[in-house]
Formats: sequence, structure tokens, C-alpha cells
Amino acid sequence: MNTIDDLCDRLKGYLPADEIQQVRRAYFYAEQAHDGQKRSSGEPYVTHPLAVATILANLHLDHQALIAALLHDVIEDTGISKEAVARQFGDAVAELVDGVSKLTQIKFESKAEAQAENFRKMVLAMAEDIRVIIVKLADRLHNMRTLGALRADKKRRIARETLDIYAPIANRLGINTLRLELEDLSFQAIYPMRYERLRRAVQQVRGHRKEVVKKIQQRLQERLEQDGLKGRVVGREKNLLSLYRKMKHQKKSFSDIMDVYAFRIMTETVDDCYRVLGTVHNTYKPVPGRFKDYVAIPKANGYQSLHTSLFGLSGIPIEVQIRTRDMEAMANNGVAAHWLYKAGQTDRPIAEGSHARARQWVKGLLEMQQRAGDSLEFIEHVKVDLFPDEIYIFTPSGEIMELPKGSTPVDFAYAVHTDVGNGCVACRIDRKLAPLSARLQSGQTVEVITAPGARPNLAWLSFVTTAKARSAIRHFIKQQQRSESEVLGRRLLDKALAQFDVRLELIPEERLKPLLQEMEVTSIHELLEAIGLGQRMAYVVARRLLSEAEAAVAGKAEESSMIIHGTEGMVVSFARCCRPIPGDSILGHISFGSGIVVHRDNCRNLSEIRDNPDKCVTLRWAEKTEGDFNVNLKLEIEHQRGIIARIATLVTEMDASLERISVDERDARLSTLTLEVLVANRIHLARIMKKLRLIPEVNRVVRLR
Repeated sequence: MNTIDDLCDRLKGYLPADEIQQVRRAYFYAEQAHDGQKRSSGEPYVTHPLAVATILANLHLDHQALIAALLHDVIEDTGISKEAVARQFGDAVAELVDGVSKLTQIKFESKAEAQAENFRKMVLAMAEDIRVIIVKLADRLHNMRTLGALRADKKRRIARETLDIYAPIANRLGINTLRLELEDLSFQAIYPMRYERLRRAVQQVRGHRKEVVKKIQQRLQERLEQDGLKGRVVGREKNLLSLYRKMKHQKKSFSDIMDVYAFRIMTETVDDCYRVLGTVHNTYKPVPGRFKDYVAIPKANGYQSLHTSLFGLSGIPIEVQIRTRDMEAMANNGVAAHWLYKAGQTDRPIAEGSHARARQWVKGLLEMQQRAGDSLEFIEHVKVDLFPDEIYIFTPSGEIMELPKGSTPVDFAYAVHTDVGNGCVACRIDRKLAPLSARLQSGQTVEVITAPGARPNLAWLSFVTTAKARSAIRHFIKQQQRSESEVLGRRLLDKALAQFDVRLELIPEERLKPLLQEMEVTSIHELLEAIGLGQRMAYVVARRLLSEAEAAVAGKAEESSMIIHGTEGMVVSFARCCRPIPGDSILGHISFGSGIVVHRDNCRNLSEIRDNPDKCVTLRWAEKTEGDFNVNLKLEIEHQRGIIARIATLVTEMDASLERISVDERDARLSTLTLEVLVANRIHLARIMKKLRLIPEVNRVVRLR
């Protein structure tokens, strides 16, 4: 078990004496605060914050982060306030401690919601200071190391959350040392038997492979010395979870994956990296298409290295990574290295670049969390964003943008700017027009074409990959639905008030205020939106707004029908059961949360609620309607070669779109055809049906109800 003296001895290597003294003082403060508290294992509680601080000391984090690690549970688990911490150790430490603290004072409906809200709060704190997440990762790592004392179900739940959220965050921030251990411990907790079998298999194979590894290592080292290049060749161990994932996803056996021999070569300069690459390619034949240059184009988390695959002796596959010592430090410590470099130990701009990328990522998270409807939706977006296999896309001006694998031009548009994404109508990939749903490949140049007044399409959600695009589209559609709901709500309330010969704008403010309080809404806009979404009944609201004298004239005014134009948007939809089109007699069903669903007047689904003013509203079509409306036709036809093609051509010639066609064979001579056609109105439909009846092979045409 580590002691505070062990920690302080470790800190002497990179922190001045006065800062080490502050860390020591924070330990005694935490020890006093947690006095009498025990962990699940029975150890004194203070051993946990001390272990977290030790993990951060191994990453060479600054004294403020170490103090925050020692105090990270005092606000949550003891009676000490944030203000008291600020007085003792400064505002920066207090903010860090508050950011890491969990949300315990708020009660949530489910554990998932509590965890999501907890993470959402942490993102806000990360935006202020990214050290919050590094302390949190160290906290999670120690909790994972000490899972043994917990119940099996609790172990699996914590391990699953670690694998879904915390390990990918460590990867996103480039802190490889934490990521590998978090993944290893999570894998062990979720699948203990699989972990143990794989571990034993790897140990066994390692013994058999020793000779081959030694030969390849010596050969590469000798070639470097012959060419006068400084470099150290080391064998590279594969992470057990990555082995397991490769076996599962690539459907490969353990022996297939373990046949690949992995090495890393560390050099002094970037120039040396490329020289070493030349030597390696002269020693063993490179595998075509398997070279990746992450030095010229670093990964999103700042990782830099040259990767190449080779055919070794007797065709043995070899993977080699070539990087400088600085790149190795960055690959292991990532954004955590920023504070060491900032403290003046060394001056390496690479750390600043990684920190800038991390800040950019957190800024994107912040934007997403402002748009997300709730914590669970936000966490869903974050999970999507945490598993990127990057591709590199060029803008028309030659800038490089990193996007996750599988991204589309819509994802690219939103990565440029939210407004560009919202106004996107078309795109060019490598100067050729391409669909917005096309999957992008590394190295392509993408140009987005925007148009004023354009808006995101709901269908985009089915193919976008990035969390930013998904959350921005959902946010826009929600805002659009809210404004459309308000317009519909006003129309419904005006219609209900018209029965009492009253108009909404004539109702005084003093009569509106008590109603808004009673209905628990903050403004008339919110009330109208609720009416439009079917959450409040227009007739009931109208009655509440009127005085007794006005209500007494109920029924005297002739009930007016609400007009449907066909372009109302998302809050007016058309029933699939009866497919109403302009010219049909129609009735509206007020559906909770969805606005008005338009049915044909004789639809059987409305038979029980037809006379209920709270659930149904009389409608009529506007004199000029816009748009196309779905209608289903049933045709009885005689078999003849090419008959279906003739029917499809005729429908198209009549300015209608054929959406779907299905054939049901009744016997060898007759078939039943079901067509889904887009028409403008009943007159348009009648013309199509008349033309279809003129085809000799068509025996019967009816519109389906």
C-alpha cells in the first residue's frame, strides 16, 4: 500500500519543494475529512484518493491536479463545502474538485439517467478545465483495480460503463497507458472466463515465439546500425481486449492473429523516422496498401507514428510502428503531457497541439449537450463520437478535416459549421456531383453546396455518422416542430373560440395569467405549442378563457372548419389507414404529442370518437392545396408479358409518382396488383383510374380504404 511519503518521493523528480508541500497538506486535510470512513474492501477511505493521486503522479500531472485528486470526494462524501476547499487550496482546485464530484443531491428515475446527468455535468466542468476528466479517469482506474469487493452484477455494470465511456475518452485524449489498463480490467470483469483463457493462450504462445521475435529484432537493429541510423527496436505486446475484438469482428482464429509479429522502433527526429522506414522496407518487402503516415497527418487525439506491414522471413507477417521518443511520450500520456510541458520541464509544441485538439473536442461536446433534449440523448451522441476510426477529407481550399469512418458529405458539412450543415442541399466529391448519403473515403476533396432557406431533412438521420450532425439535425427539427405546433395550436384555439364568437387577441392579459398558472406553463407560446401537439384540448382551454356570460352563448355561433393546405409540416399528418387526399371529406383526430392526424370522414377508426370535441376537429381542404398525397389502388389484371411496365409508364405519363407496387397471384390467368401512387387531388386520381380502366388487360380498378 502506498503512503504519502512514497507519493512525495515520486514527485521530487518533477515538482518544486513548495508544491510538494501543498500536496502533502492536501493529503492530511483529506485524511481528516474522511476519518472513520471505510471502502467496500474494509480499508480506510483515504487510501483511494491517495491511489488516484499516485496514478496522476505517474503521468507527471501538476500539483493542482494532484491536490484535486486527493480531495475529489470531500465535497460529496463529507460535510466540507466547495467554498472551504477554495479558502484552503484556491479556486482552481475547488473548481476541479467540484467538476469531479458526482451528482448525489438529485434523485433520478433510473441509474442510466443518473450516470448520464453525472457525465453531462462533468462535460461542463471539462470545458472550463480539461484536467477534470484526467482526474476522473484516474479515479475510475483505481475503482476498476479494486472491483474485487463488489457484487458480480455491480462489477459488470461499472465495467460496461468504463468500456463504453471512460476507456474511449482516454483514447480520445491520447492517454494510452490509462486506456489499456481500463480496457484490460473491464474485459476481465465482464468476461472473466474468456479473459483468463486468452491470457493463458498468449502466455503459452509467447514462449514459442521468443526465438522468432529475437531474430527479427536483431536483424532490424543490425540494418539500422549498418545505415548509421539511431533507433531502438522493441517487441510490442497486443492488448487482450483488442485481440478478443479482432477475433470476434474479423472472424479470425487466435492463431491467425497471433501469427502477426509486432515491433516498435524509437528514433530521435522526424527525419530519422522516414529514413528508418526506408531501411525497414529494404530489409523486408512491404505489404501494398498497408502503409499509414500519422506523422504528417496526426490522429484526432494527437497520436503520431508511421505504420507499415511487411512480409518477413518465410512470409511471416510483421507490423512495425516508427516514431520519435517525444511521439512515444505523447502516445502514452496524450493530453496529460501538456501540463508537464507547460510547467517548463521541456518545450515541445506537439503537446500544445494535442491539448488544442482536446479543447476542440470538448467544445464540440458542449455544443452537443446544449442541443440535446435530455441527458440520455446526449450520452447516446457522445458514445457515437467516442469510437472514431478516422478518415481525412480535404476542403476545396486544401485544409484537412478529420471525420469518423463511414462519414457522409452531411457529416462533413456539419463539421465545417452548423449553419453550413443546416443549409446543405448538394455536394461535389472530387469535383463531381454526388449524393449526400455517399460514404466518404480518405483523401477525397468535398465541396458543400448550400442554398438560402434550405433546412435539414429528417431522412438524414438514417445515414449521418457523427454525433455533431445527428444532434444538430434533431435540434433543428425539434425547433421546427415547436414553431409549427405553436401555429397549429393558435389555429385550433381560434377555431374553438369562434364557436363563442370570441377572438384570442381580444382576450385581456389579466384573464390569460391565471390560466397559464393553472396549466403550469410560462407563456401563451408554450400553451399554444401544447395545444398544437395535442397535449391540451383547445375546446377546454377556450372554455377556461371565457367569462360565464360568453360561455352562455356556446353553440350560437356556427362551428367553422379548420382549413388544411397540405404544407403544414410535421404537426399535421395524413392517416395511413384511409389515405385522405384533397377532395375527400375529412375529419381531424387530435393525437397526443403528434398534432392533428387527418382521416377521411368515413374512416372506421374514428367511429367511436367522431362526436368528441376534445379528440376530433372538423376540417376542410383549402381551395388550392400543395404537395402530393399517397393513395392505394387495387387492380385486377390478366396475365400478359410487359403489362406491369405498361401500367407503370401510364401512371408516370399522368404526372403521378409510383411509390410502390406489389403483385399477388390468384390463379394462372389473373393477378391482383396493389399500387401506391402520389396524386395531387381526387380529380387527378379519377383521371388516372379512368386511363387504367382503358387498358384491355385491366378488369377492375378500385381505391383502397
